[in-house]
Amino acid sequence: MPETSGSTGRTPETHVIDFRAAEQLLAARDPRGAVKLLDAVIAAHPENTAARLLRARAFFAAAQLRPAELEFSIVLEREPDNAFAHFALARTYERQNRPDQAKRHFRLAAALDPNPRFLKAARFDS
Repeated sequence: MPETSGSTGRTPETHVIDFRAAEQLLAARDPRGAVKLLDAVIAAHPENTAARLLRARAFFAAAQLRPAELEFSIVLEREPDNAFAHFALARTYERQNRPDQAKRHFRLAAALDPNPRFLKAARFDS
């Protein structure tokens, strides 16, 4: 019999399916649907950084900026060298009109990964 998590009867395989379905929902521009699926995944696996990063992206896409900020921050606590998380947190700060915090994270992203998109956003010339 497969191992289940909690009283929900959901298996680890089900959580993987939910994660993949959430990726598809986000790609199909349904971030709220993605968040709903990821809530259960993260409840069962709070240490799963990939699920938290995907949920942060979904919150951002749904313009839920405070929850996005929180999730990106949690990811960065666990993976301080995650350039994409720095970049996405910077975009979140930018949308909240917090330019100083955004600039710091844009620059950290660019320093960690010389991706042209990160370098352009970092605006090292200013």
